[in-house]
Amino acid sequence: MQDLISLVLIWICVFLSSWCAKRTHLTSVLFFLFFGALLVNVGLLPEESSSFIEVFSEIGIIVIMFALGFEESTSKFLESVRRSWGIALFGAIAPFVTAYFLTYLFWRDPNLSLICGLAMTATAVSLTMVVLKSEGLHSSRAATGIMTSAILDDIATLALVAAIIPIATGEATLSPIGLFMILGKVILFFALVVIVSNWIFPGEIRTGLMQHIPIIRRYGIQHVLAFDYGQKTTLTILLVALSFGLLAHYFGFHPAVGAYMAGLIIKEEYFHLGDIGPDQQKNYESTKKTIDDIAFTWLGPVFFVELGTKLIFDLSIILTVMPYIVILTTALFTAQIASAALAARYTGNFKWSESMMIGFGMLGRAELAFVVMDIAYVQYHIMSTEAFYTLMGVAFGLNVSVPICIKLWKPFFQSEEDSN
Repeated sequence: MQDLISLVLIWICVFLSSWCAKRTHLTSVLFFLFFGALLVNVGLLPEESSSFIEVFSEIGIIVIMFALGFEESTSKFLESVRRSWGIALFGAIAPFVTAYFLTYLFWRDPNLSLICGLAMTATAVSLTMVVLKSEGLHSSRAATGIMTSAILDDIATLALVAAIIPIATGEATLSPIGLFMILGKVILFFALVVIVSNWIFPGEIRTGLMQHIPIIRRYGIQHVLAFDYGQKTTLTILLVALSFGLLAHYFGFHPAVGAYMAGLIIKEEYFHLGDIGPDQQKNYESTKKTIDDIAFTWLGPVFFVELGTKLIFDLSIILTVMPYIVILTTALFTAQIASAALAARYTGNFKWSESMMIGFGMLGRAELAFVVMDIAYVQYHIMSTEAFYTLMGVAFGLNVSVPICIKLWKPFFQSEEDSN
């Protein structure tokens, strides 16, 4: 019964967080963490979560990562890669290096610094796009550049999670053989994803070896989605998400890695169910709406509220890490804007107003950063309490700066757009 009481309290927090997010134009993730921390510190939620809540939250982050991948159009993403590669590359290297060296100066632990650098690399694309949409800028070229670059960063971060976590936990070493094994696993996993995407899922592409394999040569994911007139569509793609998550786990990666890739390779045309006609688009939209509802409304947020319960207020720790938070936030703020803006201008040929907007848009840190922190702090205990509190504070500061910076830069951005 206590588990059900905890779940009710968490869902109340989700409701209040959504209300606060709309009022403040900040990401609801920040309020999930805040209310989780608040409830555990006043004694309404236990400091040690039950296995039920832990499993519930784990499924939640898997579905969230699948939904984030599912939102992306694979074709549009690939079309934008050529222009945005520099933003993604330099916009990721700068915060990674900054976070790594500063946290190494703070705690002198190279494994911990690797994790901190990794957590501070991925951009919170959902936060930025919500802010841009609220300002009426979501269809601009700068928004497209932010979206593509952020997704490239996220994919790279997911790959690095797969490679670095085994090293940081001591399950693998930096010896040539150990490094070769890790890289081999990464390559093999993503090779399987490509095979599924290009030859298993599509029902119309059957060449080479695939045309000789029974069942696969005749059917694709579209036929499975069409089963029972599309009534089992949501069940099917959730099954795909969890299956890819298990595949990733089998290779030693976090299940979120597989879930994200599963969402990315599922295309809209797979939901076109032949003779249904006008309902083809409706089937895709209704499924997407259902997945978003599961991921961002009632299941996924449990992960972030649960993560917030790890923040037990300790004045001595807060006072200890406050200088670290200020230094790291200031350094990352400067490095992220400068690297992303310069890369947008000189590798993507964006105008200066667009380049600065892209720099501001790349500041946020949300889902993936907290996934990395959860893996390192909760699951593997690689991250110290001081480092965990520091990164939480830095993520909060950077996320708050996104809507402020975009709103302040909007007049300069629009004036240059209008002049052209």
